[in-house]
Amino acid sequence: MTLVVKVGGADGNAIAPVLDELAHRTDCVLVHGGSSEVDRLGEALGRPSEYYTSPSGVVSRRSDPAHLEVLVLALAGRVQTELVRGLLARGARAVGLSGVDGGLLRAKRKEGARAVIDGHVVRLHDDRSGSVEAVRAELLTVLLRSGYLPVVGPPAVTDAGEVVNVDADRAAARVAGALGAEALVLLTNVPGLLRDPDDPASRIPRIPRAEWETALAYAKGRMRKKLLAARDAVEAGVPRAVIGPSDRPDPVRKALDGEGTVIE
Repeated sequence: MTLVVKVGGADGNAIAPVLDELAHRTDCVLVHGGSSEVDRLGEALGRPSEYYTSPSGVVSRRSDPAHLEVLVLALAGRVQTELVRGLLARGARAVGLSGVDGGLLRAKRKEGARAVIDGHVVRLHDDRSGSVEAVRAELLTVLLRSGYLPVVGPPAVTDAGEVVNVDADRAAARVAGALGAEALVLLTNVPGLLRDPDDPASRIPRIPRAEWETALAYAKGRMRKKLLAARDAVEAGVPRAVIGPSDRPDPVRKALDGEGTVIE
């Protein structure tokens, strides 16, 4: 069985429990984000992050050329190095790969991303973001068969060799589909999809296929991308995807046991 586990990078995510558990597994790929670290580094370098909301309600990071440099430094540098270091310290044979390495994550650049600004829809012509369209699964398979734990994160690369930012949740879904994974586990800083974002007890435990569109109405901000990623994975043939909390011992096992929101 192969698992793809994605851990979020926003404040409130607990990294240590994830590394504690995955260090003893030989059947998984860890995909990471790092939004808070990108924000902190951007502030330190005088290039603060900007976010925009698309007409469909999805919140995304604006990735103009200057900010893309910050993102590469933070994700492919500091965040990934710390995750690999933490796994090595726990005895795992971890190896870090950005989506550019070996052409691992092949993406198509979004031409003229649209944003809602002051009630008007405008195009962001300088945005360097994209969508993952293909994964070089054989590279990950070789590593897994050799006993390594791949740690994968943005950015990705286009066929023309252009580096672009991609959403880590949806990249994880692509990785899970390409590997024929048994499950995709999206670990985050909330208990799962909540009917009321301010009430942890309002968690939706399970979303059958027939209720996907209804569930999207509850998904606000970044959670909307996680739900879309879960749907991407299931539509790609992954039997189930789970959105669950990272802040407890054995978070992956508990997510697979149903502690979170299961999309099927």
